[in-house]
Amino acid sequence: MTPTTRAPAHITILSLLGLGIVWFAAAKIGNDPDILPGPAAVWQVILSESQNGKLWFHMSQTFGRVIAAFCLAMGVGSALGIWLGSSPRANRWLDPWVTVMLNLPALVIIVLCYLWIGLNELAAIVAVALNKTAMVTVTIREGVRALDRGVADMAQVYRMSYLSRLRHVIWPQLGPFVAASTRNGLAVIWKIVLVVEFLGRSNGVGFQIHLYFQLFDTASVLAYAISFTSVMLAVEYLIVQRWEARATAWRAV
Repeated sequence: MTPTTRAPAHITILSLLGLGIVWFAAAKIGNDPDILPGPAAVWQVILSESQNGKLWFHMSQTFGRVIAAFCLAMGVGSALGIWLGSSPRANRWLDPWVTVMLNLPALVIIVLCYLWIGLNELAAIVAVALNKTAMVTVTIREGVRALDRGVADMAQVYRMSYLSRLRHVIWPQLGPFVAASTRNGLAVIWKIVLVVEFLGRSNGVGFQIHLYFQLFDTASVLAYAISFTSVMLAVEYLIVQRWEARATAWRAV
């Protein structure tokens, strides 16, 4: 596996600019702002919602849920992945459970959490975290299985404690797998958060999209979707990809 190659900043900007041009052309060809408004119309909505504070409030609510669900999923999934990867017996017993969670539709988990826990913040975060935990578990488990057995044997020879092995042997080698889980997790979690808000919250980007969907206001739907997508793109390029590059740099040696 080679380290992730990031596109230069100017290529990324030109690529996104090209996407904007395609959008502008499609809006012009369609010539129906109720179906596909142009970039200028959506930008006006973004400015309006920013000035009255609604955009920032709802984006902050969604971002908070994304971070909470992400931390919960990564914490539980990493612990389970390390356990299952290092214990064949536990993996034999729990692998069917992980497979069930991987294949259970996100919508089902969301609805069940709302029914069992209630239409509250805890249910929303738990529903999102459950949808991602199994994916993290599988990725980390495969990472543990791919560890250098020679290093593990050396740790046994020196009689390192489990915590020492975890800190100095297992976790450093899991860096690329943790980075992959982080990258994929953020991409999946924020989409599921929007569904959770769409179905059962009274604020957030998903709630606003639901509201404007009922009003058939395509420009406002796009304004909120693009605004939050921009935030997640910034997190991806400024934080996640840089950390992933550092975590996988040793593979190029």
